[in-house]
Amino acid sequence: MLSKNQLKFVSSLKQKKFREEHNLFIAEGTKIVTELLQSKIKVKQVFATAVFLSKVKIDKSIEWAEIKENELDRLSAQVTANEVLAVCEIPEYILNNNELNDKLTLVLDEIKDPGNLGTIIRIADWFGIETIICSKGTVDAFNSKVVQATMGSISRIKLHYVDLIEFLEGFKDQPANLKFPVFGALLEGSSIYSQQLSSNGFIVIGNESKGISTNILPYITDKISIPSFSISGGHEVESLNAAIATSIICSEFRRR
Repeated sequence: MLSKNQLKFVSSLKQKKFREEHNLFIAEGTKIVTELLQSKIKVKQVFATAVFLSKVKIDKSIEWAEIKENELDRLSAQVTANEVLAVCEIPEYILNNNELNDKLTLVLDEIKDPGNLGTIIRIADWFGIETIICSKGTVDAFNSKVVQATMGSISRIKLHYVDLIEFLEGFKDQPANLKFPVFGALLEGSSIYSQQLSSNGFIVIGNESKGISTNILPYITDKISIPSFSISGGHEVESLNAAIATSIICSEFRRR
């Protein structure tokens, strides 16, 4: 049986200010919680139905409680609750710029939609991109909708929220021999299918409606785009969703 205090506390984590205050987030669903239990992320509490507890063994170090489906519905941030909800510590990663020199890294400029961010995190996981740099205006990665959309990938990707101008300034004056490119997804960019790509550098993805911010554009060294092959020439086709564009771009980088 859930106490009023438990219900109030877990429900408070649906809001960013309380997630930041307690350094905790909530995750829901059999697949996601099972992956988190097996990851390096610290799971503090588990509230689960008898069905989940019959399938998954929970370590003795984790506080857990069996609850009924109607109680889980009261805790859940989802339209339909799914067997289990976990309260987890928000992981803290140290950002070392030197570690990014020989890798591909996604840089997200003001991504606002939780579903887009969650899917982009999942895409990064699929294509072996370990780190995502987010502008401070990007939606919180530990928003329950984002966590849900990652389908467990949130446990494997390192996310950092930074001032993008300050961050990119640190790479602007690198020696020429390092060849550290900053690729920007722009409508006026060169076709990604003919552009020379590299195995390292930043891939900057802009806001869903506004694209890459004007103050970020001076840091872009290589402008890339995904050409339309529509019979209308692309003039009547809505531009690609940010997550879909990210997937195509990452796939092309890895194909090379």
